[in-house]
Amino acid sequence: MKLGVITDGISMDLEQALKVMSEHGMQWAELQFVWDKEVGDHTPEELAKMKALLAKYNMNVTCITRHNFVGLCMKTTTAEDDVYKQHMEALKRCIRTAKELGTDTVRVMSGRKEMIIFGSNGAEKWVASTGSWDNLVRLMEAPVRLAEDEGITLAVETGNNAMVTSGYLARKLVDDIGSKNFKIIWDIPNTLYCTDVPYPDGYDLVKDHLSHIHVKDMTYDIAKATVQFCELGQGEMAPYLEDIGKALKRDGFQGVVSYESVYRPAGGTFEDGFIASVEKFKKIFG
Repeated sequence: MKLGVITDGISMDLEQALKVMSEHGMQWAELQFVWDKEVGDHTPEELAKMKALLAKYNMNVTCITRHNFVGLCMKTTTAEDDVYKQHMEALKRCIRTAKELGTDTVRVMSGRKEMIIFGSNGAEKWVASTGSWDNLVRLMEAPVRLAEDEGITLAVETGNNAMVTSGYLARKLVDDIGSKNFKIIWDIPNTLYCTDVPYPDGYDLVKDHLSHIHVKDMTYDIAKATVQFCELGQGEMAPYLEDIGKALKRDGFQGVVSYESVYRPAGGTFEDGFIASVEKFKKIFG
């Protein structure tokens, strides 16, 4: 499989991140924050510098991973709202960036999490955010049409603070939208926090609709709203990693598995956290 990293998890200095990736034999860079800017906000001169660095280290770009449409309330936001239009403009910049840097994939998020989206037998009146899902689908229509026109894949991430938190909801959104240009970034630990069983349940739902995958590890306490990141294989992901790696190989997954380097050991750096986990990551998914 193709192995990569979300680069700012190593360093926001792109050259340092690419240098460390290269030293560990990884060639797929997922761009989220570079230097002091979120991807999609860089000048033409900065894009040229990024392109030169990618060529210098023989790197491919997995995805332009901006937080497009993050945090929007799916109960109340409309396509006429200024904030929605601002996100659409950012998406257009991301598409231009993607083409400049040689990828056909741009991330989108699914708005702000509503704890209960669906309900019945009275729940639809009292506790469910009824209508928020249908509005999410409506608000994704314009981005998807743009992606189709531009020949770009939009990849929705399973996020902790997003409407799409699980394999089930990711698959439902793909099915409801019904476009070959709309796929899933399966952030497996995020779905685990939202009580998914990643394998086989989550995997079976998303495997045919994957753009790419995010991997990290953590321990968590949902009742205390607490997460602690840890070395890969030392947390709640441990029971699932080997099975997922084997399943991806068995099923011929052709996309990228990105290590999300968010673990920082006590007294150390995020780069130290990456180095602590990278060999295990390569062994499982390489």
